[in-house]
Amino acid sequence: MVAAKRPPERSSLTPVPDDDPSEPNAAVTEVVDETEMPLPSDPRTFFLGGLFGLAALAALYVASSIILPVVLALVLNLLLQPAVRLLGRVHVPRAVGALLTVFLVIGALVGLVAALSVPAATWAERLPEGIPRLEAHLEVIKGPIHALQKIIQQAEQAADAPPGRGSIVSVRRDLGITGALFAGTRSVLDGLFTTVLVLYFLLVAGNIFLRRVVEILPTFSNKRQAVDISQQIQEDISGYLVTITAMNAAVGAATAAAMYLCGLGDPLLWGTTAFLLNYIPIIGPLFGVCIFVLVGLLSFESLWWALLPPAIYLGIHLVEGETLTPMLLARRFTLNPVLIILSLVFWFWMWGALGAILAVPMLAILKIISDRLRPLKALGHFLEGE
Repeated sequence: MVAAKRPPERSSLTPVPDDDPSEPNAAVTEVVDETEMPLPSDPRTFFLGGLFGLAALAALYVASSIILPVVLALVLNLLLQPAVRLLGRVHVPRAVGALLTVFLVIGALVGLVAALSVPAATWAERLPEGIPRLEAHLEVIKGPIHALQKIIQQAEQAADAPPGRGSIVSVRRDLGITGALFAGTRSVLDGLFTTVLVLYFLLVAGNIFLRRVVEILPTFSNKRQAVDISQQIQEDISGYLVTITAMNAAVGAATAAAMYLCGLGDPLLWGTTAFLLNYIPIIGPLFGVCIFVLVGLLSFESLWWALLPPAIYLGIHLVEGETLTPMLLARRFTLNPVLIILSLVFWFWMWGALGAILAVPMLAILKIISDRLRPLKALGHFLEGE
């Protein structure tokens, strides 16, 4: 941190000369600056801002194979940076601590994949054998499905659909739900080396970028504002990620125990599935309910027993998602739930499943920055929830 001569205390973010003495109405100016949310009056500002936003989103979409690993490394850096600092307090060199942290994360992922590969392969082999049982369970809803198909066919005939339309629909059906959900994961796997490499050097660098920014900024108020924004992002996003990871681990453990008591088998597989899906708000648990419905239908003869695993999983998620997690995160995040859903859908379309996982942290970072920059305070207020 570069030492700078501290000017008279000013809470206002409005640029003022450094040698300007404190004025009698400084308190009034401070209140106005803290509450006012100015909007640009020049239409060219909205026009140029919109063009810049569209260009940035287009670049993020086209260069997703490069940008996504970097963004993932930045978020993981916020999560793992406290562990590197903790190792530094016990006199472990920063480079060694970063290397140990990265190896620990990679080792945990490799061990988890190795432990889940056998039960996942077993369930994949059981799937063809369980098709007759699945058809027997679905016999109850076969009538409504046939009626719905008949209505759809009549609508298509009334609309005089072109001949090529059927082939297009069949191609889309071949993708399936799983293919749509993990459409963007191939690029992430291809960029795994990039993610690990960038993550390691970010952990080693620490606050070097913040120090360079502070050295460049001209006034003390700007330097203090940059440090405040950086610290707030690190504290809030780290707290969010740690809290969500802990709650997801609790959901995974509860789901594993419940599936074991239900007689479903392979509790580690189902606990890990619940743990990973819970990183995607709303959409992930809904997909998890569909998975447990399918697994229950393939595992149990009785329809009511088959619906017990998804019902228990849904109950665990409601207790966690509607009570515990909002209570723990209420002081850090008050984001608009509608904007969270839109962000999930948008980033899922942009970057696939990992984009949906990163959607909430990126939205929270945008709100933190907007709340602390006077020209963007209106945007921060718009992103705020109840």
